[in-house]
Amino acid sequence: MTLTARSLLIPTALGVSLLLGACASPAEEDTAVQEGSAAQADLVSVSDSWVKAAAADDGMTAAFGVLTNEGGADAVIVAASAEEVSDMVELHEVVSGGDDGTMVMREKDDGFSVPAGSEHELSPGADHIMIMGLAQDLEPGAEVTVTLEFEDGSTHEFTAPVKDFEGANENYDGDHGDSDDGHGDH
Repeated sequence: MTLTARSLLIPTALGVSLLLGACASPAEEDTAVQEGSAAQADLVSVSDSWVKAAAADDGMTAAFGVLTNEGGADAVIVAASAEEVSDMVELHEVVSGGDDGTMVMREKDDGFSVPAGSEHELSPGADHIMIMGLAQDLEPGAEVTVTLEFEDGSTHEFTAPVKDFEGANENYDGDHGDSDDGHGDH
């Protein structure tokens, strides 16, 4: 190769390389940016999980457990699903409702925040994953697979055993209906 051909080849190769780099898709760019940080779902584990036994006619149940964040930043769970048993799952909290101090449950719009290096407990009478519109009976000994979705779009799946439990029969906040519509307790 002559010196002139070589001197033309280097700038051409450099130009093609720069052009191809500029044409990277947004997904490739996102991957490159996120490589230095782990997905929230990879940092959060679920322990002591369980689901309250319920008949399909009851219409609903709830999942509980301890969410542990091993990461250095807060992780926020924004949604959940349990496709095998229901097509309607919400994140719920229990709060004092109205002047009479009655405890009511309602959807938690901002999700569950699991602080960095800490835990967030899901328990009867407090924050929980509400599984509504049951497609089948959930009897003790069965298992339910729940998928958590985090604000960064990552997901974490866990399997929880079904257990008998009496209690945590809170009422819904006014915007979810009352006990006459089958949503009065779980």
